[in-house]
Formats: sequence, structure tokens, C-alpha cells
Amino acid sequence: MIALISLILAITVSLIIVRIGAVALEMTGLSREVASFQAQSAFSGTGFTTSESEYVVSHSARRKIIRILIFLGSAGITSVIATLVLTFVGKGREEATGYLLILIMSLIVLYIVFTSKTVDRLMRKWIKRFLQRAFPELRVYDYTQLLGITHGYSISQIKVKKNSWLANKSLRELELDKEGILVLGIYRKTKDGEVYIGAPRGDMVILPGDVLVCYGPEEALLELSKRVKGKKGDEAHEEAVKRAQLRAMEEEIKARP
Repeated sequence: MIALISLILAITVSLIIVRIGAVALEMTGLSREVASFQAQSAFSGTGFTTSESEYVVSHSARRKIIRILIFLGSAGITSVIATLVLTFVGKGREEATGYLLILIMSLIVLYIVFTSKTVDRLMRKWIKRFLQRAFPELRVYDYTQLLGITHGYSISQIKVKKNSWLANKSLRELELDKEGILVLGIYRKTKDGEVYIGAPRGDMVILPGDVLVCYGPEEALLELSKRVKGKKGDEAHEEAVKRAQLRAMEEEIKARP
């Protein structure tokens, strides 16, 4: 029974460590989804090979967090496996079956607790408070609030196809800003691999195969991703500009005291 209790505690501690690591990464500016995935990948030692990992380890604070998670994960997973073996080795069939049922029920309870929105909110609040005091170099950015994601605006990736209205035009020619859309960056494949162009200039020409990271109204981004070249595309651009002007007027009226 002691081995079984130790196993459950080891799993619980592991989940808490991953949650702390995810919140810490999120505090450095990563989105919640990316931070959670990278924390789980680093702790488990699997899956940490995506292009996002290069972006994570290029930041000194994130690199420290990842290093700690990898270290703790290497020790934690080994302990869990060893304890799991000790839990069932040398036990009779009935006793082993009872332990297995207890373990399954415990895992179900842990799953419910750690996927609860209420528990998540409370844990994140406590973890952020702790990390802010222990590691003041971590700066908290709530990009959801800063970018107004909950107010009809969003960040989207748009893959540029050969027949796209965006292809083979400069950003200055496209005049996406008049539609209320900002191009934050461009992912482009080269012979040396994929490169990221941050804050591209107006003379930057968009090529087929590029992936644009855009910020703007959700409906405008969705329409832009489907827009094809030619007369229909130009007409769609003009309509989008008119909608953006109306939207700007409405937002200005709402902002008046």
C-alpha cells in the first residue's frame, strides 16, 4: 500500500510541476496552448522537436524553465516507473487487482481535478503569484487582453497559395491596413530551411507558400484567407476597406464618453 500511495503522490507532483512550468512559460509571453505543450514535452522528454522548440529555447528565461523541467522529468518518470513496478511485484492476484482499481480511480480523480476550470483558475493565480515573487525576471503579458482577442479580434496564420489575391504583391500594394489587418510576421521556406520575418516592411513581396501571421477582425481574416486573385479579389478588397471604415466609425462612437 505504501508503494501505491507513493506512486499516486509521484504522479500528482509530476502534474503540478508541469502546470507550474506551463504557467512560467506563459508568463514569458507564450500562448497558453504552446506553453502547456512545451512544458509537457520537456518534462516527458518526448515531442520536444517542433519548430516551436527553437523559438522557446532562444529566450534565456524560457531556456532555464525548460532545463529545470527536463531535469525534474528525467528523475520523476524514473521514480514513477520504479514505484509502479514495486506496487505490483510480489502481490497476489486479488491484492494486485485491488491496487489496480485504486490506481485507476485515483487517476480518474486526478484527471477531473486537473482539467477543472475552477481548479485551473485557482492554481494559475497561486502559481503566478509565487513565480512573480521568486523570479521577478519573468514578466506577465496577457496577450488575450492586450490584443482584444475576446472582442472580435484574432491572430491567424494565412497560407498563401498560387491563386491567392495576396501572392506576388508587396504589402504596400495590398494595403491590408486599410482593411484593419496588420501583418505581424511571415514564415518563408528557403533552401536553408524555414525563416521568420518579423514586422515586415511595406516593400516586402508576398510569395506563394508564405505563411502570414496576421492580426485583425476575425471575419476579415477569414475572408482574406479565401480571397483569390483577379477582379473578384480586388472587389472583395474594396468591400473589406468599406467595412473597416464603418467598423472604425462604430468603435469611435462607442468610445465616446
